Amino acid sequence: MGTETLIIAIVIFTLATFLGVELIGRVPPTLHTPLMSGANAVSGITVVGALLIAGASHEGESSWVITALGFVAIVLAMMNVVGGYAVTDRMLGMFKKKPGESK
Repeated sequence: MGTETLIIAIVIFTLATFLGVELIGRVPPTLHTPLMSGANAVSGITVVGALLIAGASHEGESSWVITALGFVAIVLAMMNVVGGYAVTDRMLGMFKKKPGESK
């Protein structure tokens, strides 16, 4: 990777970070949980990417490092997906009527 490519990647990462902070900061508290639970479900895309990295054949002496990092990415992304669905389930449970409760 050349120096110019690295600088462009750092600039894009920095701009994306500032944009993310501004967007999340402007979300009202009542919408934060539904939006975040939906966004966590999108982490399934990360799981697919991590599976591709961990399962691919890599050449070289550092191939085990790539596979290990892919495995760690799978574990963390799955924790995020499961947590997102758990939050969604808990949030939707607040709207269910309890047995014996009147309208």
